[in-house]
Amino acid sequence: MGESGPGGALCRKVSEREQPRRGDPLDPCGPVGPGPTMTRRILVVDDDELLREVAQSALELVGGWHVSTAQSGAQAQQQARTERPDAILLDVMMPGFDGPTTVNALRADPLTCDIPIIFLTAKMSSDDLGEWRPLHLAGVIPKPFDPMTLAADMAALLGWQEATR
Repeated sequence: MGESGPGGALCRKVSEREQPRRGDPLDPCGPVGPGPTMTRRILVVDDDELLREVAQSALELVGGWHVSTAQSGAQAQQQARTERPDAILLDVMMPGFDGPTTVNALRADPLTCDIPIIFLTAKMSSDDLGEWRPLHLAGVIPKPFDPMTLAADMAALLGWQEATR
């Protein structure tokens, strides 16, 4: 029951619940995200350095987005608080804080509770999808991903209408 994203990669929405819209006047979680002429800010979190570099390059060069990276869930929490990214691309299996633990910590923090999160994982079974539903993810992108379509796949899952470069 996956969806084929704009780039053809299998992407999956985990929850039909609408993601919080940053900048909503009723949103207690923070400031307005980028306007139509501003660049999106993405935080890529993975313990694999090569994967972080590939994802960062793909999102910057193909998507035209500003990308920062973190190598752990704990580092991601700190960066999310200070950088306030527009979305987080988060590996599921990492040492220490894994993806679900990191999501729960981000959701519990008023400064990061509204940031849309997409899981990036090599492991995607229907059992996992059921377990992840309460996390209110924007979606899941499987590894290996296509660097040429990563930005379009993320934009589709996040409901972002702007075209990538």
